Amino acid sequence: MTTGRVVRFDSARGYGFIAPEGGGDDVFLHVNDMQVPEALVSPGVMLTFEIEEGDRGPKAAGVRLAPGETGKPAVPYDDSLCDVLSAEEFTQEVTEALLKAAPSLTGEQILQVRGGLAQLAKSHGWTEG
Repeated sequence: MTTGRVVRFDSARGYGFIAPEGGGDDVFLHVNDMQVPEALVSPGVMLTFEIEEGDRGPKAAGVRLAPGETGKPAVPYDDSLCDVLSAEEFTQEVTEALLKAAPSLTGEQILQVRGGLAQLAKSHGWTEG
């Protein structure tokens, strides 16, 4: 079993992400894989889960509250620590990063990479809109 904190959970859409305690990529969390009432799952709550390989990466299964967890974070979750950029801000940041990291990229290559990263960011809720 792995332990981690909920980073984000959208009850309207029925999914979110868990940051494993040992580090690594965030793990996708779907309401159908939870063995705990959805009302107890919110950012900052500690969960235990198995990690499976999903269609788009790591996915949580058999999700339960961690031992001693009540469903309310002991330390209030500070959402201000998570920057969610507008799509335009994200695009600008990516463009600058690409130009610094690989100045020999062509404009067409930058547009292709930027488009793929923008789709990834949107699918993970890293950008607004």
